[in-house]
Amino acid sequence: MKKNVLITGGAGFIGSNLALKLIENGCNVTVLDNLSPQIHGDDPELSPLYRSIKGKVRFIHGTVESREDWINALTDIDTVVHLAAETGTGQSMYQIQRYSDVNIKASTIFLDLIANKKHNITKMVIASSRSIYGEGKYECSEHGIVYPNARIEGDMGSGDFNVKCPVCSVNVELLATDEESKIHPSSIYGVTKQVQEQMFMITGQSAGIPTVSLRFQNVYGAGQSLSNPYTGILSIFSTRIKNGNDINIFEDGLESRDFIYIDDVVESIVLSIFSEEANYQIFNVGSGVCTDVLTVAETLKNVYQSSSEILISGNYRVGDIRHNFADLTLIKSKIGFEPKVDFVTGMKKFTDWVNEQEVQTDLYESSIAEMKAKGLYK
Repeated sequence: MKKNVLITGGAGFIGSNLALKLIENGCNVTVLDNLSPQIHGDDPELSPLYRSIKGKVRFIHGTVESREDWINALTDIDTVVHLAAETGTGQSMYQIQRYSDVNIKASTIFLDLIANKKHNITKMVIASSRSIYGEGKYECSEHGIVYPNARIEGDMGSGDFNVKCPVCSVNVELLATDEESKIHPSSIYGVTKQVQEQMFMITGQSAGIPTVSLRFQNVYGAGQSLSNPYTGILSIFSTRIKNGNDINIFEDGLESRDFIYIDDVVESIVLSIFSEEANYQIFNVGSGVCTDVLTVAETLKNVYQSSSEILISGNYRVGDIRHNFADLTLIKSKIGFEPKVDFVTGMKKFTDWVNEQEVQTDLYESSIAEMKAKGLYK
Protein backbone atom coordinates (compact mmCIF):
# COMPACT_ATOMS: atom_id res chain seq x y z
CA MET A 1 0.00 0.00 0.00
CA LYS A 2 1.27 3.46 -0.91
CA LYS A 3 2.26 5.45 2.15
CA ASN A 4 2.09 9.18 2.74
CA VAL A 5 5.22 9.95 4.71
CA LEU A 6 6.24 13.10 6.54
CA ILE A 7 9.99 13.46 7.09
CA THR A 8 10.95 16.23 9.50
CA GLY A 9 14.43 17.47 8.73
CA GLY A 10 13.86 15.91 5.33
CA ALA A 11 16.21 18.29 3.53
CA GLY A 12 19.11 17.18 5.72
CA PHE A 13 21.67 14.50 5.06
CA ILE A 14 19.69 11.48 6.20
CA GLY A 15 16.30 12.96 5.37
CA SER A 16 16.99 13.85 1.75
CA ASN A 17 18.42 10.41 1.02
CA LEU A 18 15.44 8.78 2.71
CA ALA A 19 12.99 10.94 0.77
CA LEU A 20 14.47 9.85 -2.56
CA LYS A 21 14.40 6.17 -1.54
CA LEU A 22 10.77 6.37 -0.41
CA ILE A 23 9.79 8.04 -3.67
CA GLU A 24 11.46 5.14 -5.50
CA ASN A 25 9.24 2.84 -3.41
CA GLY A 26 6.10 4.65 -4.55
CA CYS A 27 5.50 6.76 -1.45
CA ASN A 28 4.20 10.32 -1.36
CA VAL A 29 6.68 12.37 0.67
CA THR A 30 6.20 15.60 2.58
CA VAL A 31 9.24 17.36 4.04
CA LEU A 32 9.21 19.86 6.90
CA ASP A 33 12.58 21.59 7.21
CA ASN A 34 13.90 24.99 8.30
CA LEU A 35 16.89 24.85 5.91
CA SER A 36 19.33 25.66 8.70
CA PRO A 37 22.37 27.68 7.54
CA GLN A 38 24.60 25.41 9.67
CA ILE A 39 23.72 22.59 7.25
CA HIS A 40 22.68 24.29 4.02
CA GLY A 41 24.75 27.46 3.99
CA ASP A 42 23.49 31.02 3.70
CA ASP A 43 21.67 30.36 0.42
CA PRO A 44 19.70 27.09 0.63
CA GLU A 45 18.98 27.28 -3.10
CA LEU A 46 22.63 26.33 -3.56
CA SER A 47 22.43 23.44 -1.10
CA PRO A 48 22.94 20.09 -2.87
CA LEU A 49 20.83 18.36 -0.22
CA TYR A 50 17.86 20.66 -0.69
CA ARG A 51 18.21 20.68 -4.47
CA SER A 52 18.20 16.87 -4.54
CA ILE A 53 14.58 16.81 -3.29
CA LYS A 54 13.27 20.13 -4.60
CA GLY A 55 10.27 19.55 -6.86
CA LYS A 56 10.07 15.87 -5.89
CA VAL A 57 8.39 16.25 -2.50
CA ARG A 58 5.74 18.43 -0.92
CA PHE A 59 8.09 20.85 0.78
CA ILE A 60 7.17 22.99 3.78
CA HIS A 61 9.76 25.59 4.77
CA GLY A 62 9.00 25.71 8.45
CA THR A 63 10.12 24.55 11.85
CA VAL A 64 9.22 21.74 14.22
CA GLU A 65 9.04 24.41 16.92
CA SER A 66 5.82 25.71 15.33
CA ARG A 67 2.49 24.05 16.10
CA GLU A 68 1.01 25.56 12.94
CA ASP A 69 3.78 24.10 10.78
CA TRP A 70 3.19 20.68 12.31
CA ILE A 71 -0.55 20.88 11.62
CA ASN A 72 0.10 21.88 8.02
CA ALA A 73 2.70 19.17 7.50
CA LEU A 74 0.53 16.39 8.95
CA THR A 75 -2.30 16.85 6.44
CA ASP A 76 -3.12 13.44 4.90
CA ILE A 77 0.00 11.86 6.47
CA ASP A 78 -0.03 8.26 7.76
CA THR A 79 3.68 7.81 8.59
CA VAL A 80 6.02 10.21 10.41
CA VAL A 81 9.80 9.92 10.41
CA HIS A 82 11.12 12.46 12.89
CA LEU A 83 14.71 13.34 12.03
CA ALA A 84 14.74 17.08 12.72
CA ALA A 85 17.18 17.78 15.56
CA GLU A 86 20.20 19.70 16.70
CA THR A 87 23.03 17.16 16.59
CA GLY A 88 26.40 18.48 17.77
CA THR A 89 27.57 16.79 20.96
CA GLY A 90 30.09 19.49 21.84
CA GLN A 91 27.82 22.35 20.85
CA SER A 92 25.02 20.94 23.00
CA MET A 93 27.08 21.52 26.13
CA TYR A 94 26.73 25.30 25.85
CA GLN A 95 23.64 25.76 23.67
CA ILE A 96 21.53 23.91 26.20
CA GLN A 97 18.25 25.74 25.71
CA ARG A 98 18.54 25.50 21.93
CA TYR A 99 19.05 21.75 22.03
CA SER A 100 16.25 21.30 24.54
CA ASP A 101 13.83 23.44 22.53
CA VAL A 102 14.47 21.70 19.20
CA ASN A 103 14.95 18.13 20.37
CA ILE A 104 12.50 17.95 23.28
CA LYS A 105 10.04 20.85 23.25
CA ALA A 106 9.35 20.57 19.52
CA SER A 107 8.66 16.85 19.93
CA THR A 108 6.11 17.60 22.63
CA ILE A 109 4.19 19.79 20.17
CA PHE A 110 3.84 16.91 17.73
CA LEU A 111 3.03 14.32 20.38
CA ASP A 112 0.46 16.64 21.96
CA LEU A 113 -1.26 16.88 18.57
CA ILE A 114 -1.23 13.09 18.27
CA ALA A 115 -2.80 12.73 21.70
CA ASN A 116 -5.48 15.41 21.29
CA LYS A 117 -6.30 16.00 17.62
CA LYS A 118 -7.81 13.85 14.89
CA HIS A 119 -5.12 12.36 12.66
CA ASN A 120 -4.32 9.49 10.29
CA ILE A 121 -0.97 8.45 11.75
CA THR A 122 -0.40 4.68 11.74
CA LYS A 123 3.42 4.58 12.16
CA MET A 124 6.07 6.72 13.81
CA VAL A 125 9.85 6.38 13.49
CA ILE A 126 12.08 8.43 15.76
CA ALA A 127 15.78 8.99 15.17
CA SER A 128 17.55 8.31 18.45
CA SER A 129 21.31 8.11 19.01
CA ARG A 130 24.09 5.94 20.39
CA SER A 131 24.92 8.96 22.57
CA ILE A 132 22.21 7.90 25.04
CA TYR A 133 24.44 5.02 26.16
CA GLY A 134 27.24 7.29 27.33
CA GLU A 135 30.37 5.15 27.46
CA GLY A 136 28.38 2.01 26.68
CA LYS A 137 29.16 -1.56 27.64
CA TYR A 138 32.49 -2.86 28.97
CA GLU A 139 33.92 -5.81 30.87
CA CYS A 140 35.99 -5.60 34.03
CA SER A 141 38.29 -8.53 34.87
CA GLU A 142 37.07 -8.36 38.45
CA HIS A 143 33.43 -7.20 38.22
CA GLY A 144 32.25 -8.54 34.88
CA ILE A 145 29.87 -6.46 32.72
CA VAL A 146 29.95 -2.79 33.73
CA TYR A 147 28.65 0.51 32.40
CA PRO A 148 31.31 3.11 33.21
CA ASN A 149 30.58 6.68 34.14
CA ALA A 150 31.96 9.66 32.27
CA ARG A 151 35.75 9.81 32.42
CA ILE A 152 37.39 11.94 35.08
CA GLU A 153 38.95 15.19 33.92
CA GLY A 154 41.93 14.65 36.21
CA ASP A 155 42.80 11.41 34.39
CA MET A 156 42.29 12.92 30.96
CA GLY A 157 44.30 15.99 31.80
CA SER A 158 47.26 13.75 32.66
CA GLY A 159 46.92 11.82 29.38
CA ASP A 160 45.05 8.78 30.67
CA PHE A 161 42.03 8.47 28.38
CA ASN A 162 41.13 4.88 29.22
CA VAL A 163 37.69 3.95 30.47
CA LYS A 164 37.60 2.75 34.09
CA CYS A 165 35.49 0.27 36.00
CA PRO A 166 32.92 2.23 38.06
CA VAL A 167 33.56 -0.14 40.99
CA CYS A 168 37.34 -0.62 41.18
CA SER A 169 38.66 2.01 38.72
CA VAL A 170 40.85 -0.38 36.68
CA ASN A 171 40.91 -0.19 32.88
CA VAL A 172 38.06 -2.12 31.26
CA GLU A 173 37.62 -3.90 27.90
CA LEU A 174 35.20 -2.60 25.29
CA LEU A 175 32.18 -4.71 24.31
CA ALA A 176 29.46 -4.20 21.72
CA THR A 177 26.61 -2.16 23.21
CA ASP A 178 23.20 -3.85 22.98
CA GLU A 179 19.77 -2.29 23.45
CA GLU A 180 19.52 -3.57 27.03
CA SER A 181 22.62 -1.63 28.05
CA LYS A 182 22.41 1.09 30.67
CA ILE A 183 21.12 4.45 29.47
CA HIS A 184 23.30 7.19 30.95
CA PRO A 185 24.24 9.91 28.46
CA SER A 186 27.27 12.08 29.10
CA SER A 187 26.22 15.08 26.98
CA ILE A 188 23.21 17.38 26.79
CA TYR A 189 22.62 16.12 23.26
CA GLY A 190 22.46 12.56 24.58
CA VAL A 191 20.00 13.58 27.27
CA THR A 192 17.71 15.24 24.72
CA LYS A 193 17.73 12.14 22.51
CA GLN A 194 16.97 9.90 25.49
CA VAL A 195 13.98 12.02 26.48
CA GLN A 196 12.80 12.30 22.89
CA GLU A 197 12.95 8.54 22.39
CA GLN A 198 11.08 7.82 25.62
CA MET A 199 8.33 10.33 24.83
CA PHE A 200 7.76 8.82 21.39
CA MET A 201 7.70 5.24 22.65
CA ILE A 202 5.34 6.05 25.54
CA THR A 203 2.98 8.08 23.34
CA GLY A 204 3.00 5.40 20.66
CA GLN A 205 2.05 2.75 23.19
CA SER A 206 -0.69 4.80 24.81
CA ALA A 207 -2.19 5.93 21.50
CA GLY A 208 -1.88 2.52 19.84
CA ILE A 209 0.42 3.86 17.11
CA PRO A 210 3.26 1.48 16.21
CA THR A 211 6.48 3.33 16.96
CA VAL A 212 10.10 2.46 16.19
CA SER A 213 13.20 4.07 17.69
CA LEU A 214 16.49 3.82 15.81
CA ARG A 215 19.66 4.49 17.77
CA PHE A 216 22.05 5.64 15.06
CA GLN A 217 25.79 5.35 15.35
CA ASN A 218 28.06 7.76 13.40
CA VAL A 219 26.42 8.28 10.01
CA TYR A 220 28.59 9.34 7.07
CA GLY A 221 28.59 9.31 3.30
CA ALA A 222 28.32 11.20 0.04
CA GLY A 223 26.17 14.28 0.47
CA GLN A 224 26.82 15.14 4.09
CA SER A 225 27.57 18.74 4.97
CA LEU A 226 31.21 19.70 4.49
CA SER A 227 30.71 23.11 6.12
CA ASN A 228 29.25 22.07 9.50
CA PRO A 229 32.12 22.08 12.04
CA TYR A 230 30.06 20.62 14.88
CA THR A 231 29.32 17.10 13.71
CA GLY A 232 30.75 14.41 11.42
CA ILE A 233 34.50 13.93 11.77
CA LEU A 234 34.93 12.59 8.22
CA SER A 235 33.51 15.80 6.77
CA ILE A 236 35.37 17.98 9.29
CA PHE A 237 38.70 16.27 8.52
CA SER A 238 38.03 16.39 4.77
CA THR A 239 37.37 20.12 4.83
CA ARG A 240 40.51 20.68 6.91
CA ILE A 241 42.59 18.71 4.42
CA LYS A 242 41.06 20.37 1.35
CA ASN A 243 41.96 23.77 2.83
CA GLY A 244 45.53 22.64 3.44
CA ASN A 245 45.10 22.77 7.20
CA ASP A 246 46.47 20.30 9.71
CA ILE A 247 44.23 17.80 11.47
CA ASN A 248 44.00 18.05 15.23
CA ILE A 249 43.31 14.62 16.75
CA PHE A 250 41.80 14.72 20.22
CA GLU A 251 43.08 12.55 23.07
CA ASP A 252 45.61 9.95 21.81
CA GLY A 253 43.87 9.16 18.53
CA LEU A 254 42.76 5.72 19.68
CA GLU A 255 39.22 6.77 20.59
CA SER A 256 36.87 4.93 18.25
CA ARG A 257 33.43 5.11 16.69
CA ASP A 258 31.06 2.87 14.75
CA PHE A 259 30.76 4.45 11.28
CA ILE A 260 27.71 3.50 9.23
CA TYR A 261 27.20 4.53 5.61
CA ILE A 262 24.16 6.60 4.67
CA ASP A 263 22.70 3.94 2.35
CA ASP A 264 22.55 1.45 5.22
CA VAL A 265 20.92 4.00 7.52
CA VAL A 266 18.24 4.71 4.92
CA GLU A 267 17.64 0.97 4.54
CA SER A 268 17.13 0.61 8.29
CA ILE A 269 14.47 3.34 8.25
CA VAL A 270 12.67 1.88 5.23
CA LEU A 271 12.59 -1.55 6.87
CA SER A 272 11.24 0.01 10.07
CA ILE A 273 8.45 1.76 8.17
CA PHE A 274 7.24 -1.28 6.26
CA SER A 275 7.89 -4.09 8.74
CA GLU A 276 5.28 -4.98 11.34
CA GLU A 277 8.02 -6.83 13.22
CA ALA A 278 9.57 -3.42 13.92
CA ASN A 279 6.50 -2.14 15.74
CA TYR A 280 7.22 -0.83 19.26
CA GLN A 281 10.87 -1.88 18.97
CA ILE A 282 14.08 -0.01 19.76
CA PHE A 283 17.01 -0.88 17.50
CA ASN A 284 20.70 -0.09 17.32
CA VAL A 285 21.74 0.96 13.81
CA GLY A 286 25.44 0.75 13.03
CA SER A 287 28.05 -1.28 11.23
CA GLY A 288 28.92 -3.33 14.31
CA VAL A 289 32.60 -2.41 13.83
CA CYS A 290 34.63 0.25 15.65
CA THR A 291 37.33 2.28 13.89
CA ASP A 292 39.73 4.58 15.71
CA VAL A 293 39.96 8.26 14.83
CA LEU A 294 43.65 8.14 13.94
CA THR A 295 42.92 5.48 11.29
CA VAL A 296 40.20 7.71 9.86
CA ALA A 297 42.56 10.69 9.61
CA GLU A 298 45.40 8.68 8.08
CA THR A 299 43.06 7.08 5.54
CA LEU A 300 41.69 10.45 4.45
CA LYS A 301 45.16 11.99 4.20
CA ASN A 302 46.35 9.13 2.00
CA VAL A 303 43.30 9.15 -0.25
CA TYR A 304 43.50 12.90 -0.78
CA GLN A 305 47.30 12.69 -1.21
CA SER A 306 47.57 15.53 1.26
CA SER A 307 50.60 17.09 2.95
CA SER A 308 48.48 18.15 5.96
CA GLU A 309 49.99 17.09 9.25
CA ILE A 310 48.14 14.83 11.66
CA LEU A 311 48.65 16.26 15.13
CA ILE A 312 47.78 14.13 18.15
CA SER A 313 47.25 16.93 20.62
CA GLY A 314 46.04 15.29 23.81
CA ASN A 315 43.23 17.85 23.89
CA TYR A 316 39.77 16.62 24.80
CA ARG A 317 36.18 17.79 24.93
CA VAL A 318 33.99 17.57 28.00
CA GLY A 319 31.11 15.18 27.28
CA ASP A 320 32.94 13.06 24.67
CA ILE A 321 32.92 9.30 25.02
CA ARG A 322 35.95 7.09 24.44
CA HIS A 323 34.40 4.26 22.43
CA ASN A 324 31.10 2.81 21.29
CA PHE A 325 29.98 0.26 18.75
CA ALA A 326 26.67 -1.41 18.19
CA ASP A 327 25.47 -4.91 18.87
CA LEU A 328 23.15 -5.54 15.89
CA THR A 329 21.69 -8.87 17.00
CA LEU A 330 18.19 -7.52 17.61
CA ILE A 331 17.70 -5.55 14.40
CA LYS A 332 19.09 -8.43 12.34
CA SER A 333 16.75 -10.96 13.94
CA LYS A 334 13.61 -8.79 13.95
CA ILE A 335 13.63 -7.08 10.55
CA GLY A 336 16.57 -8.61 8.69
CA PHE A 337 18.73 -5.49 8.65
CA GLU A 338 22.30 -6.18 7.59
CA PRO A 339 24.78 -3.34 6.86
CA LYS A 340 26.04 -3.77 3.31
CA VAL A 341 28.69 -1.03 2.98
CA ASP A 342 31.93 -1.77 4.84
CA PHE A 343 34.20 1.05 5.98
CA VAL A 344 36.71 0.72 3.12
CA THR A 345 33.98 0.81 0.49
CA GLY A 346 32.15 3.61 2.25
CA MET A 347 35.29 5.71 2.55
CA LYS A 348 35.92 5.38 -1.19
CA LYS A 349 32.36 6.42 -2.00
CA PHE A 350 32.65 9.36 0.38
CA THR A 351 36.06 10.60 -0.73
CA ASP A 352 35.22 10.22 -4.44
CA TRP A 353 32.25 12.48 -3.81
CA VAL A 354 34.29 14.99 -1.78
CA ASN A 355 36.80 15.26 -4.62
CA GLU A 356 33.97 16.44 -6.90
CA GLN A 357 32.83 19.22 -4.54
CA GLU A 358 33.92 22.81 -4.22
CA VAL A 359 36.21 23.36 -1.24
CA GLN A 360 34.17 24.71 1.66
CA THR A 361 35.24 27.36 4.16
CA ASP A 362 36.90 25.69 7.14
CA LEU A 363 35.03 26.75 10.29
CA TYR A 364 36.68 24.24 12.61
CA GLU A 365 38.84 26.74 14.48
CA SER A 366 35.85 28.95 15.27
CA SER A 367 33.98 25.96 16.72
CA ILE A 368 36.98 25.13 18.91
CA ALA A 369 37.21 28.76 20.03
CA GLU A 370 33.56 28.58 21.14
CA MET A 371 34.23 25.48 23.25
CA LYS A 372 37.40 26.99 24.73
CA ALA A 373 35.46 30.10 25.74
CA LYS A 374 32.96 27.89 27.57
CA GLY A 375 35.63 25.82 29.31
CA LEU A 376 34.63 22.66 27.41
CA TYR A 377 37.84 22.17 25.42
CA LYS A 378 40.85 21.15 27.48
